[in-house]
Amino acid sequence: MTTPRRPTLDEITEARIRIAPHLARTPLVKLDLGLPDRTIFLKLETLSPIGAFKLRPALNAVLSRDRSALGNGVAVTSSGNMAYGMAWAARRAGVPMVAYMYRGAPQTKIDGVRDLGGEVRFISAQTWWDYIVAADRPDAPELLINPVTDQAVLAGNGSIGMEIVEDLPDVDTVLTPYGGGSMTTGVASALKAVSPRVRVFAVEDDSAAPVGAALAAGKIVTVETRPSFIKSIGGPSLVPQLWSVARALIDGAIAVSPAEVTEAMRLLFRKAKVVAEGAGAASLAAAMARPDLTGNIVCVISGGNIDAEAYSVVLGGGVPAA
Repeated sequence: MTTPRRPTLDEITEARIRIAPHLARTPLVKLDLGLPDRTIFLKLETLSPIGAFKLRPALNAVLSRDRSALGNGVAVTSSGNMAYGMAWAARRAGVPMVAYMYRGAPQTKIDGVRDLGGEVRFISAQTWWDYIVAADRPDAPELLINPVTDQAVLAGNGSIGMEIVEDLPDVDTVLTPYGGGSMTTGVASALKAVSPRVRVFAVEDDSAAPVGAALAAGKIVTVETRPSFIKSIGGPSLVPQLWSVARALIDGAIAVSPAEVTEAMRLLFRKAKVVAEGAGAASLAAAMARPDLTGNIVCVISGGNIDAEAYSVVLGGGVPAA
């Protein structure tokens, strides 16, 4: 695996141009909560054609490759949304696609991959992690694109940051969900290049919060985890290849509980009629949990692909089972 680096503004600009014909710019909307010292804005990646931000990195990763490299198709390891995005991108490019997923992934994302013509190959959670951190890789002919460390993935995610600062030049703080770290790294790379004063925070599930633990320890550590309905963020540890880059860009980490996340999901539905999955609403939960964050705050609402049964539990006031 090639060691990733901070994407340049030129690389992010090229990614924007490359993916622009395939998806519309997502809106930045104000969430009117009547707070006296801060204004919250939502970057609605839920309005992507796949209902999540992952279409940006997937498109850039596929479309930036030489056509000869795609002869056997593409493959990706994903808990859901990246697989969905890669299936969409592969279909647009006219190449086969394979997703390596674990069986606990949301059914709506598995169905999304299959509906777009992608093949789902189920693997264990440990094998899934080994593929991501390059401890192992599948014995298959497809081009395997790493969903966290691929340079084109990082640049594609940077397009979110560029749009934010264009729409809100006086943005003070941006909150991003942190799973593997590619979104946070890409977004922060763009923001810091254009407006270095902007603070960027990684948001994680307190059921599995390795970012805060790594920042406190000054190195990657393994943390204890609890089962959680929130997918795509959190885990026992961090992807080591990306951490040094991400660490240099983020201003801190905020851990939120599943109860705080479900309250944010209900708030999004009630106030903005936005459907968000757990990871997608985590940034708003963090904004509500940290009254010390003032000024113009942007919450990246990263995705809305949640199974209907789980969402009905949320709207009913509960916390879905893990």
